[in-house]
Amino acid sequence: MVIVGVPKETAELEKRVALIPETVAKLVDKGLEVQIEKDAGLASNYLDESYREAGASIVDDRSKLFSSSDILISIQTPEHDDLGKLKEGSILVCFLWALQNEDTVAFLKEHKITALGMDAIPRISRAQNMDALSSMSSIAGYKAALIGANELDRYLPMMMTAAGTVAPAKVLVLGAGVAGLQSIATAKRLGAVVEAFDIRPAVKEQVESLGAKFVEVPDLDEDTETKGGYAKELSEDKQERQRQVIHDHAKKSDIIITTALIPGKPAPKLVTEQMVHDMHPGSVVVDLAAEQGGNCELTKAGETIEVNEVKVAGPLNIASSLAYHASQLYSKNMMALLDHLLEEGKPHFDFEDEITLNTTITHQGEIISPMLKENSKSE
Repeated sequence: MVIVGVPKETAELEKRVALIPETVAKLVDKGLEVQIEKDAGLASNYLDESYREAGASIVDDRSKLFSSSDILISIQTPEHDDLGKLKEGSILVCFLWALQNEDTVAFLKEHKITALGMDAIPRISRAQNMDALSSMSSIAGYKAALIGANELDRYLPMMMTAAGTVAPAKVLVLGAGVAGLQSIATAKRLGAVVEAFDIRPAVKEQVESLGAKFVEVPDLDEDTETKGGYAKELSEDKQERQRQVIHDHAKKSDIIITTALIPGKPAPKLVTEQMVHDMHPGSVVVDLAAEQGGNCELTKAGETIEVNEVKVAGPLNIASSLAYHASQLYSKNMMALLDHLLEEGKPHFDFEDEITLNTTITHQGEIISPMLKENSKSE
């Protein structure tokens, strides 16, 4: 019987758990044995008793959990001390961020551990139900709008009162991917007037469908989108033109929410120090790219600072702040991936399949990931 292990997350600020009891019950029904480290779900309000009722075993000994697991499922990549306890040929599934963590990839390769990155799942229609990046980005976008509203010293909606009418707040969202679109939708629900910018013209329709105005950069005729649907890095000339357009709109904004990321590279700088200085007192910048260096030049990861009476927030692991639902969504993504990989209760790796090929980072002591191979060639 294949043993699936779920450890308690140990990374700072991490409150999520990789599997919830509802998903555990489904795996048990499929003939798998599920072991959960004691209190693994406590921080996200999933209790050990619920896991027991779902058919899981609760394990007190973390080392034993790692050494006995055939498939280890987590949110963050465990520390090397823990990974070293995995047996050769076992499978690790988590957020790996392989391009940024070459030492971990080398460790997994050396120990012949098969590693799958939840951040490497291809953005194709067949893999939508496995796409944990989108699930977590949606949560981050929602929470970013709430952080902005909480930090702002004024109403978001228009208010008509006996003392007069209060104009609605103006929100500018930079980056209209999953996080940006959710920020737009949430800010609109709260009553703000919303504008959004993205270098990909294809998202204009999505932005406008949510009731926001799409901010365009004139004559941006460069190919701005990767095959996977992510934004590409622009030439310096195009970046300067982009910054000028953003600057003009930033001056009028009460809240700026930045969400722009480029896979495998530092976050692009979209909000300059001068832009922040030109925002009116009391304005707020919420930078969702803080962990990758920030979209704002002034962002300090994990802090909210004040510059020229403007607040700049750089929240970390924002999805973990809604740990209950984040765990629920991640668990469903994980279940979909396991359904894809398992045949008659056993792992099966078909590298002719696009999902399996792109998601698998290492297997039997070899690098499998096309992304890593391509990156190695470019170097």
